[in-house]
Amino acid sequence: MTRSLAATTFATVVLLSSSFASAQAPSGKVSVVTSFAKDVTDPFKRAFEKAVPGVTLDVQNRNTNAAVKLIEETRSNNQIDLMWASAPDAFEVLKGKTLLMKYSPQATGIPDKVGSFPINDKDGFYFGFAASGYGIMWNERYARANKLPDPKEWQDLAKPVFFDHVAIAAPSRSGTTHLTVETILQGEGWDKGWRTLKEMSGNFRQVMDRSFGVPEGVNSGQVGVGIVIDFFAFSAQAANFPVKFVYPSVTTVVPANIGIVANAPNAAGAKAFVDFVLSPAGQEVLLEPTIRRLPVNADIYAKAPKDYPNPFKDPQFQKMISFDVDKSEARTAVVDTLFDQIVTFQLDGLKAATKSIHDAEAALAKKDNAKARALVTEARDLVAAMPVSETQASSEELRAAFTGGKQKGARQSELEQQWSSFARERYAQAKTKADEALKLAR
Repeated sequence: MTRSLAATTFATVVLLSSSFASAQAPSGKVSVVTSFAKDVTDPFKRAFEKAVPGVTLDVQNRNTNAAVKLIEETRSNNQIDLMWASAPDAFEVLKGKTLLMKYSPQATGIPDKVGSFPINDKDGFYFGFAASGYGIMWNERYARANKLPDPKEWQDLAKPVFFDHVAIAAPSRSGTTHLTVETILQGEGWDKGWRTLKEMSGNFRQVMDRSFGVPEGVNSGQVGVGIVIDFFAFSAQAANFPVKFVYPSVTTVVPANIGIVANAPNAAGAKAFVDFVLSPAGQEVLLEPTIRRLPVNADIYAKAPKDYPNPFKDPQFQKMISFDVDKSEARTAVVDTLFDQIVTFQLDGLKAATKSIHDAEAALAKKDNAKARALVTEARDLVAAMPVSETQASSEELRAAFTGGKQKGARQSELEQQWSSFARERYAQAKTKADEALKLAR
């Protein structure tokens, strides 16, 4: 432990001890369900248990959606004290279902906002402990070997040179990927945003089940480029992997959050952990090489390594879009299901259509043909077509279809089949038109 971390940990012990001097002292097991990997949770577990002797942090790892479902399904016999994850809309879901406990943390010195986004829930049900941005990570050695240019914008990943070199996690399995997808939809608008997403997706090598599978693939060189949350790249760089990262112009920075579950079996311990992660000692843990997240306490950046991103000072963060968490929460299930039905489960058809479009455009660059160009335009429009409008995506009708219990409702299954068929048919039609264009251009 560094000298500065030791000092702040001692200060935290004093703070937490005084906080509980006249209240129930924290002890025993504190259970937290989280989407964060052990590289993040283990350093916090060690530091917290040292700062608050007698308390053991029990970490249960689940993806964000699974964590929300667990808390929902066990509310009558809750065994979870804390929810700890990146996606603010997941916390809004829990708050809306009265599954979080209100609390006033002991922390001081944390600004009200990061970028344009409030750090804490205005009603005190969950709290930002780190800031997160979304962007593109790539392996420099892989890029050189495959002659890939450095990407800067989302649309760069739609270029033919990136075909079969890009990976993403499914938003239905990763809260951070959902935020990335939603950020593009909010920043570019529904129709243009989905066009960008599908043009990028046509170049995907795979859609992974877990968010940390993407940076692991980039680090190892199994894939060249990944769409990730920023700290995956920063921690990889700290571990000397040959990777780079960029924030596209259409992105956002939002807080990763922690909240106490309603009827927590160890409420005192849960409060102590919230206070710890927001304390200077807890915030400094975020700077550790295996984590490399952005603290919400602005003073901690004075202890950060050189060139460490600072969302409270760096101009690029001030230009990022304003993320609407209410809009995201209202259509989360629809957006995630749409992505699966038109991208994840239709990736082979989408890639085939995309490859044919690329081939036709390459031929047209050598020998122009007006009819062929018209066919390529039609093919691109077929790929970009959506079975659901933005208004429909947030409608009560569709929300109701995706809010059933454990068993999938008939309406949800019907919609999934409709969207899957819509995408499959249009990708096939797009490939046919692009293939015809290629013949005309030769």
